[in-house]
Amino acid sequence: MDVRALRSEADYDWALGEIAAYFVDLPAMGSEAAARFDVLADLIEAYERRAWPIAPAEPLDAIRYAMELKGLTQTDLASLLGSRSRASEVLNGRRGLTPSMMAKLHRYWGVPAESLLRTLGAA
Repeated sequence: MDVRALRSEADYDWALGEIAAYFVDLPAMGSEAAARFDVLADLIEAYERRAWPIAPAEPLDAIRYAMELKGLTQTDLASLLGSRSRASEVLNGRRGLTPSMMAKLHRYWGVPAESLLRTLGAA
């Protein structure tokens, strides 16, 4: 199997060129070509994560995105956090998130913990 570590932009470009052919002519499941495709995809993904890391979203952006994605309202946030005024203060940036709020947002709405923890300076 012709693959190699991706340590530079040239290696990355080589891998992109190699994997492009598989999008035109899909390899059969279980074949050596399919295994090579999987290895190349993993190498490309790992290189991209190292070369161009993406920081977690800001907490309020992550909360608003979860609300939009799930069709939730400020009333839903109030139910989760315990009061309408608390939800309003959080969404307007006047009140920080407590660890309890973060846990609820993560557990019940799936807001990434990495984003919520940015308020604590942990991310």
